[in-house]
Amino acid sequence: MSYHVLLVRFAAIFGFIGAMLGSHMAGAGSYAFRPVHAHILVVGWLSLFAFAMFYRVYDVPKASKLAGAHVWSAIIGTVGLTSGMWLYNMKPLGLSETFTTVFYIVGGTVLLVSFLLFVFVSFKYGKDQQK
Repeated sequence: MSYHVLLVRFAAIFGFIGAMLGSHMAGAGSYAFRPVHAHILVVGWLSLFAFAMFYRVYDVPKASKLAGAHVWSAIIGTVGLTSGMWLYNMKPLGLSETFTTVFYIVGGTVLLVSFLLFVFVSFKYGKDQQK
């Protein structure tokens, strides 16, 4: 599967989850999920979609280890950050605060690494393709 297709599919999932959370908050009259909702939409929907468009527009070899590391760290980091934020803020499962804090921080760190990898990908493969 192409990187752009994989990223668009994950972006669509995050977009749907974010929209569902927004709908739930509006219906319940409670904005408790506001930070989780915002991060799901900005990082999950918007960033993954933007990455997908980059991979669609530019010729990035699928065999590129740099691109593979970027794509998978983006997906894993997005899942980790948003679910960690949910666990940390909402405390739905009664997990220890230490676990939820570490989970949240690790997810965010993986996502941060992903954005750094994207800087390298964009400089390596984001060249003007006009001939």
